[in-house]
Amino acid sequence: MNENRKHPRAPISSPVTFQVGDGPRVQARCVELSLGGMFIETGAPASYGTPVRVFVRFPGCDAEIEAITRWSTLSGMGVQFGSMGARETHALTELLGQHVRVARAARVAVGTAHHRYL
Repeated sequence: MNENRKHPRAPISSPVTFQVGDGPRVQARCVELSLGGMFIETGAPASYGTPVRVFVRFPGCDAEIEAITRWSTLSGMGVQFGSMGARETHALTELLGQHVRVARAARVAVGTAHHRYL
């Protein structure tokens, strides 16, 4: 499937909490993350177009991010982030950068091990 995404996604799994309006905070799990948003795995997804507030812990930063539901399924919802502060944006960028560096190192290690046995 060809997806037109502005920001690449990373398979980062982390606990999150979200809130719809003045409702209760719902415990959930982020399973994909990008600079533009995240997929939240939950049994209580918000419907398309619903504003949500996402509470997440990035390394060195607890963030409260305004977002909007862009799609939902029975198992969760994809949300698009609204504007974030510099601190939250920096923490998210660092987290995604760490993920890319770890994934790249793992690919190099697998490639090196593969060539060793040829």
